[in-house]
Amino acid sequence: MKRLFLSLWLVAFVAACGAEPVWAPEEEVRAKAYRHSGPASITLITVINNRSGAGGHTGLLINGSQRVVWDPAGTWWSPNAPERNDLHYGMTDHMVDVYVDYHTRETYHTVLQELQVSPEVAEQAIKEAAGYGAVPKASCSQSTSAILGRLPGFESIKSTFFPVKTMEAFAKFQGVKTRKVYDDDPDDNSAKLPGGA
Repeated sequence: MKRLFLSLWLVAFVAACGAEPVWAPEEEVRAKAYRHSGPASITLITVINNRSGAGGHTGLLINGSQRVVWDPAGTWWSPNAPERNDLHYGMTDHMVDVYVDYHTRETYHTVLQELQVSPEVAEQAIKEAAGYGAVPKASCSQSTSAILGRLPGFESIKSTFFPVKTMEAFAKFQGVKTRKVYDDDPDDNSAKLPGGA
């Protein structure tokens, strides 16, 4: 009975937090498209609470025919990274730094887990993210783990609402390079967005 109640509550919670569709014009997406010279790769980005150790957010940096960031249910945006339903294009090195800096502050650090993949897997990851649609609040890890689980070689990743569980599953792949980013910026990060105070 308890499991049934929890399942119904979770469905109601997610349904109440409807996703907001965003669709940048084609000319903006084409103008900002960026191809990185590095190898095809997938980088899982996990934002971790410094006090509790709980996951606060999950994203995915994909380097394929172009470099994009999947930021499901995220609040970050930039006119230099046009968005289509949580997938941001134009992720130059500078834009990646801006994205990571936005999430990293005195209360949160960011974990980046990079794994080289075949160009075909990177392309499938971009297509899966592009086709997923806008993600409701509290579903960042669920959507990201679902996308990963559809990729060849990543079938062991099970869909979960918990960012740390996705991070731990990703860490099991051979060849993952992990980097942690810390910052002492104030917790209010609204000033880092265009037009912020």
